[in-house]
Amino acid sequence: MMGHANSHGDYTMLALIIGLIVFFGLHSISILAPGWRARSIQRFGEGAWKGLYSLLSLAGFALMLVGFAQARAGAPVLYVPPAALRYLTFLLMLPVFPLLLAAYLPGSIQARARHPMLASVKLWATAHLLAIGTLPDVLLFGSFLVWAVCDRISLKHRPPAPRRALSLRHGDLLAVVVGLGLYVLFVFRLHVWLIGVAPLAP
Repeated sequence: MMGHANSHGDYTMLALIIGLIVFFGLHSISILAPGWRARSIQRFGEGAWKGLYSLLSLAGFALMLVGFAQARAGAPVLYVPPAALRYLTFLLMLPVFPLLLAAYLPGSIQARARHPMLASVKLWATAHLLAIGTLPDVLLFGSFLVWAVCDRISLKHRPPAPRRALSLRHGDLLAVVVGLGLYVLFVFRLHVWLIGVAPLAP
């Protein structure tokens, strides 16, 4: 019985790792091999490239989530964060949703943050690493953090993408109001429903 449980845990951890490799491997092509990416798009066509890229990314993401959800049960604990860090986690999570929305809502936040989605991912991953120290959590959130940092560094050496005109009149207001609303919704409802963990539980 114990051997069966260990075997199941090994398979779920393997699923998480393979999902991480596929997902972040694909999302790192523009960082590690931009020339090969450009040649592949030229050879196969942009539509075919995007279709295959999206399909494989979705498969990697699904495998990562399934493996993560199952591997968390009885997972090894690498470290136990001090209880006081819980408050820092809530604080770091406050700008996560506004920054994520600002990536799609042209305004001052988007212009000043330059890459608000990457900033959002870094804050989200750091906040969770400060709150949870199990092996699956460290693998998942650590991978997101490392990828976001590497992508942000690589953007400094890539040609700047054309900036969209600041055409949305209330972009910042929408990003902040809707983003904070999502934050409250996740803290009180969605997190426990989607993840199975209540952030406010003692």
